[in-house]
Amino acid sequence: MTKVGRSQLSVIGIIIVILIAGNLRSPITSLSPVLSEIMTKLELSNFQGSLLTSIPLLVFAGGSVLVSRLGAKIRIQYTLGLSLILLILGLYLRVYGSVSMLYIGSFLIGIGICIGNVMTPAYIKQVFPDKIGLMTGVFSVTMNLFAALAAGYSIAIGEWTRLGWQGSLGIWIIWSIPALLVLSIELFLSKMRHHESKSSKILKSKFNAFRSKQAWYISIFMGIQSLVYFCVIAMLPTVLIDYGMDKGETGFVLLAFQLVMAPVMFICPVIASKMKEQQSLVYLAGILMVAGIGLLTVFKTQYIYFTAVMIGMSTGLAFSLSILFFSLKSRTTDGTIKVSGQAQSIGYLIAALGPPVFGMLHDWDSSWNMSFYFLIVMAIILTLSGIGAARARFVEDY
Repeated sequence: MTKVGRSQLSVIGIIIVILIAGNLRSPITSLSPVLSEIMTKLELSNFQGSLLTSIPLLVFAGGSVLVSRLGAKIRIQYTLGLSLILLILGLYLRVYGSVSMLYIGSFLIGIGICIGNVMTPAYIKQVFPDKIGLMTGVFSVTMNLFAALAAGYSIAIGEWTRLGWQGSLGIWIIWSIPALLVLSIELFLSKMRHHESKSSKILKSKFNAFRSKQAWYISIFMGIQSLVYFCVIAMLPTVLIDYGMDKGETGFVLLAFQLVMAPVMFICPVIASKMKEQQSLVYLAGILMVAGIGLLTVFKTQYIYFTAVMIGMSTGLAFSLSILFFSLKSRTTDGTIKVSGQAQSIGYLIAALGPPVFGMLHDWDSSWNMSFYFLIVMAIILTLSGIGAARARFVEDY
């Protein structure tokens, strides 16, 4: 293959990573600001409304391992194409206007994102084997940026389109369709070659991820960082209002938390990929997380923006490391797919337990202290599992 041909595919590969990453959080984060409007318009109960946010997480937890098994048998680009097709269909059905389509669409969105979550790290390993850290950073930052934009502008988009909640949620089809088109172009260009290169084929590995200590360390690390993130996103505004902060200002605190994650998510994988072991970055994430939560527990809103920055940096570090570990700690693309599937299945199952436990502990202790002690314990477990995950070993080795 000529240098020009490789350059074309590399540029297209970068575009594909950016476009797919933009689809993996925005359909979820755009829902929360307009959930009350949906419940009012379609006359949903609180339980029915909560299912709309729970369905994708449950699909992630239940489907990631199955996706990894399917992905090991089919070319990565085909599975990513399937992901986008399901996502486009789900986004359309979710705003169709009926309750049944709302849930069917949410389920299809969950499957589509689940496939993308598992397969994109493997795509990065396959297409950019020498730039895994850089491209993981691009992937992480794009995903986080679009998640923040989708949440922050969801209501404004509904007003701009004059379609209300349907415009807020349906507009993300505009981002999904170009992703599918560019992926199709890459497949077309690669098929123009007379002989498919070895790099486009998945090298199979016989190991079972569930029997690998390294894979379990990565899975627990992935799960705990997700748990802390979802607890902060779901519960921090409620906590701050209870502490006496104005409701409007809590949005700025969350914005600071989200924005500080972006540069950390980009820089961390670049640095980590050049290190033989990444324990120092794991310790940094753990220390920042414990210190940030501790400050919030003791001083409440007094240093809240500084606290938000510390927790944001820690979760950004932990998230980018967990995604990087999928490819950095596996010998083959097949290994990346398997550990990605296991880690995201176990991880989202752990994460789904976070907000309910956090809220339940508040029922026992109205000061929120017990809830924050729970997060501190989780941060310690995150650090311990991260130390194991960061060792200079591969998931296939044991």
